[in-house]
Amino acid sequence: MQPLAKAALRRAALTERKLLSESELAMRSEQLCAQLFQHFPVAEWRWLHVFLPLLKQNEPDTWLIISRIWAERLPVRLAAPVVQPDGIFLNHYELTAHTPLLLNRWGISEPAPDLATEVRPAQLDAVLVPLLACDQQGQRVGYGGGFYDRFLAQCRPGAVFIGLSMLEEAPVPALADVLPTDVPLHALITPGGVWNF
Repeated sequence: MQPLAKAALRRAALTERKLLSESELAMRSEQLCAQLFQHFPVAEWRWLHVFLPLLKQNEPDTWLIISRIWAERLPVRLAAPVVQPDGIFLNHYELTAHTPLLLNRWGISEPAPDLATEVRPAQLDAVLVPLLACDQQGQRVGYGGGFYDRFLAQCRPGAVFIGLSMLEEAPVPALADVLPTDVPLHALITPGGVWNF
């Protein structure tokens, strides 16, 4: 099978995700949360980086994961990203139940930088990564901005990168246009299962 182009996969995934009903979105987010806690040692991590969902794009509702960590009083601390004014890089801040949140220009909630503690990428044990598609080598298709590749390249060796997909599809065999700066995932969680790379 021929390797697939990221742009085509991105378009197809966005279209498919937009067709999901509210009830289907809620069920799939719950399944992703359950898969994470079933297959990964969440309570053993010191720091988990979690993206806050862009719900209008039908992204996974990561608040289910965050709420469970807080409800079960797990010792893992949470960090969330803030897009920098240059529109290129992310900074990261601790997320607690008391962290004030602001909406950025895309409608994504972010910790208020002036009122939260900055977290360095080298501190992180695991990162939950948004994506639209993924191949069998762990190379992912995102929105195309490169935010996460630049960020993941700053993380320490041994940090675990876990993609969250709202779609049921297994990883495609290969992507045609992987760049030298692309950082592969270690695992992918879909509503129906987990792939390790």
